[in-house]
Amino acid sequence: MLVSMGAALFVIACLEWGMRSDAISRVIQGLVTGIGFLGAGSILKKAEQHEVEGLTTAAGIWMTSAFGIAVGLGRYGAAAIGMVLAVIILGVVGALTRRLETKDDGKLRHRSAR
Repeated sequence: MLVSMGAALFVIACLEWGMRSDAISRVIQGLVTGIGFLGAGSILKKAEQHEVEGLTTAAGIWMTSAFGIAVGLGRYGAAAIGMVLAVIILGVVGALTRRLETKDDGKLRHRSAR
C-alpha cells in the first residue's frame, strides 16, 4: 500500500506543480525503474534446490506502483480494472500452484515408498 501511495503522491505532486506531460513522463519512468529495482531485491535464487523465489512478490510490488501511478493520473477506472484483474490472476495462479505442489508431493512420496 505504501508503494502505491508513494507513486500516486509523486505523480500528483508533479501535476499540481504544473509540470508538462514530458516531465511527468520522466517522473513515471523513474518510478517504474526504481520500483523495478526494489522488486528485484525480493527475488532470491536457491542454489541448492535450483529454485527461484520472490517473482510474484516482485511483480506485485511493480503492479502496486502501477495502480498508484494510474490513480495519481486520475485514471481510476484503469486502476480499478487492474486491481480486479490482479486479484483474479493471483487467486487463480495461487490455487493452481497449490494444486500442482500437492500433486508433486504425492508423486514424490509414492516413488520413495518403492
